[in-house]
Amino acid sequence: MRLSGLSFRPRWWGVALALAACAAGIALGNWQARRAEEKRALASRIDAAGRGPALELPAQPVPAGAIVLKRIAARGELDPRYTVLLDNRLHRGRPGYHVVQPLRIAGGRLHVLVLRGWVAAGARREQLPAVVTPAGEQRIEGLALERLPHRLEPGTAAECPPAGDAPCVWQNLRIEAFHSWSGIALQPVVLEQRSDSADGLVREWPRPDAGHEKNEMYALQWYSLAALSVVLLVVLSVRRGPPVAR
Repeated sequence: MRLSGLSFRPRWWGVALALAACAAGIALGNWQARRAEEKRALASRIDAAGRGPALELPAQPVPAGAIVLKRIAARGELDPRYTVLLDNRLHRGRPGYHVVQPLRIAGGRLHVLVLRGWVAAGARREQLPAVVTPAGEQRIEGLALERLPHRLEPGTAAECPPAGDAPCVWQNLRIEAFHSWSGIALQPVVLEQRSDSADGLVREWPRPDAGHEKNEMYALQWYSLAALSVVLLVVLSVRRGPPVAR
């Protein structure tokens, strides 16, 4: 192609690089766009479940798939002997812990892990916060989670006695690991508490669609990179003078 003394003479390696960059930008942009859409769809699903009555969690095992991301309620007694503090949890920039305790479901021996809330860390690392455990039978409502988000866990998790007065500090919590440590039978979900217990814990859980704006921003950046690769190919391939015979 030639216009006013200019000719379009792309080099083969330039075309190859531009096509590779364009394809990569589009693929990564599509992936980020799907992630944003997944987060929005997840939030819509949870919002719809929250508008209905809570499902009562029975004292018999329930398949996780039947209740995950649904509003559930469990009635029973919290067991403070198996308190776990999940370390390095921030709330509005303040360091602290997420408090996890098992609740023995009324009418049986089965328990469900309850993610009760956030508590601020002490002034020193060895000074663990005091956790208030409501006594007697409680009815706790919240969201059923298949698992808790995991953080980077350096080294080996600390060993804790089977039961004690002081809580254990873990970086992460898996239902299977908690069962192995405590020896108690558990439902296959974690109950993220959203009802009030007047225990001083903070229960401002992030929405599941949190961060979808960041995914959309990343998608735009990747799409822009794809477009830029094509523009650069055109600009750098336009030259003055007649085309070189080959």
